[in-house]
Amino acid sequence: MNGVIALVGSGEFTPAMAEVDRGLLAATRRDRPKVAIVPTASWPDGEPVFLRWAAQGEAHFAGLGAEPVPVLIHDRGTADDPAAAAAISDADLIYFSGGKPNHLLEALRDSAAGSALREAHARGAVIAGCSAGAMVLGAHQLRMGGRGFLQSPVGWQDGLGLVPRLVIVPHYDAFPEALVVPLALAVPDGALVVGIDEETALVGREGMWQVQGRGRVTIWRGSRRERHRAGTAVAF
Repeated sequence: MNGVIALVGSGEFTPAMAEVDRGLLAATRRDRPKVAIVPTASWPDGEPVFLRWAAQGEAHFAGLGAEPVPVLIHDRGTADDPAAAAAISDADLIYFSGGKPNHLLEALRDSAAGSALREAHARGAVIAGCSAGAMVLGAHQLRMGGRGFLQSPVGWQDGLGLVPRLVIVPHYDAFPEALVVPLALAVPDGALVVGIDEETALVGREGMWQVQGRGRVTIWRGSRRERHRAGTAVAF
């Protein structure tokens, strides 16, 4: 069975998400899970930022009793590094932190690391993505441009598709909801827009999910909006 997936709105590697992360570690069913920390999305912000996210993830999961391993994939070229692919393949939990979603998607698509990710998910490894890391896991992703996060006109590209049908919008409570309405009406056929508040996660697999954290998850099924708070079960 495919492993659990966590889509996180923000707050990776912070105390606010510790309870969620303990649940993800428990879902691995390992006494001391191996956690691959993948900060690739932050590489465009510079090496100091990239290394800071790697170190923060390592410290966070070590504090939760896991065995964290930073996987320092910079770009598409290093995503084909056999050592990086092996680290992902060997992990019980693979965590993609935030940054630039286009960069992360381009690095993983059709790469050795991307193939290792799919194989790990198929054998039951837990996959977590925060912000940009969550966006790339969906079926479709906004094609980001120079005008920012919610640009107009809306453009789409295929995501990694580990979560079928979904278009994931993190930091949902950090901007006016009216900006999302054009997305909800312009998604590819059959897709749903899922907005995840900051410090909030949608955790599940095989179509059954649960909201965790401090905020809400908002689902747009066309023009129909649903709200779900922590503890709520959600089906897609």
